[in-house]
Amino acid sequence: MKTFDPELLLTLVAFAETGSLAAAASRVGRTPSAITAQMQRLEESAGVALLEAAGRGRSLTEAGAQLVIHARRILNANNEAWLSLAGAAADSRVALGVTQDFADTDLPLLLNLFARSHPRVRIDLRVGRSSELWRQLGDGGVDIAVAMRRPLASGEMAVIVEPMYWLMARQGLVVPTDEMPLAVLDPPCGFRDAALQSLENIGRPYRLAATSPSLSGLRAAVRAGIAVTARTRRWLGPDMMEATAQLRLPNLPKAEFSINLRAGGDRSAAQLAAILAEGLASG
Repeated sequence: MKTFDPELLLTLVAFAETGSLAAAASRVGRTPSAITAQMQRLEESAGVALLEAAGRGRSLTEAGAQLVIHARRILNANNEAWLSLAGAAADSRVALGVTQDFADTDLPLLLNLFARSHPRVRIDLRVGRSSELWRQLGDGGVDIAVAMRRPLASGEMAVIVEPMYWLMARQGLVVPTDEMPLAVLDPPCGFRDAALQSLENIGRPYRLAATSPSLSGLRAAVRAGIAVTARTRRWLGPDMMEATAQLRLPNLPKAEFSINLRAGGDRSAAQLAAILAEGLASG
């Protein structure tokens, strides 16, 4: 039976995702010449050309693009097999803390992936604000924290960078906007700081129309149409949209989240953190 070398497939996927042999070399930790040699070996194994000239660089041929699809499946199956062997006998507990932003979007799929390969590991899931999650990570209350990034924090495994947007109820605002009505979390909060600073930078009058210690309270205020807020696109839904241009709101900075693993966590915690790092940072 003919088989493909997974290491060569990994290089092919790296090229497909980065767009150049040099960038692929950086990702997989090899020299550009080694990457070129690997691609030649893969073409010999496949029996067809996988790359073709494109200006000063290279691009995938039709056959190369098809092989990338299969390569991802093969690599995912390989990864699941290793995780299954590592986690099938594991009988432990992993405490995971995440902000509501991720709990409502990507997290269920990633927990499903982890649970299939670690059926005996109990997940202690805690959803809260970043400040609470950082405190719990520090005192050992959680093994993994997915929260707004803190520079120079130890145990950082991945960084997730997402644009911030002004969001409002799809039905529109039901209050005057001569002073922009804001809904914000109680401090400390990076989104609150970014919203206030951005408005102050352009001299835009505003007022705090709603404050809350929780994201559920913040969402209720925005959905009611009494204020706008600053969050990421993860908050968009059938009842919420980006604020209209007529409100003349300033641009916002990007939000940075990080996935941090507590020092001394067990192997199951490290494996879950790795799945989250790959799934969230690439998403």
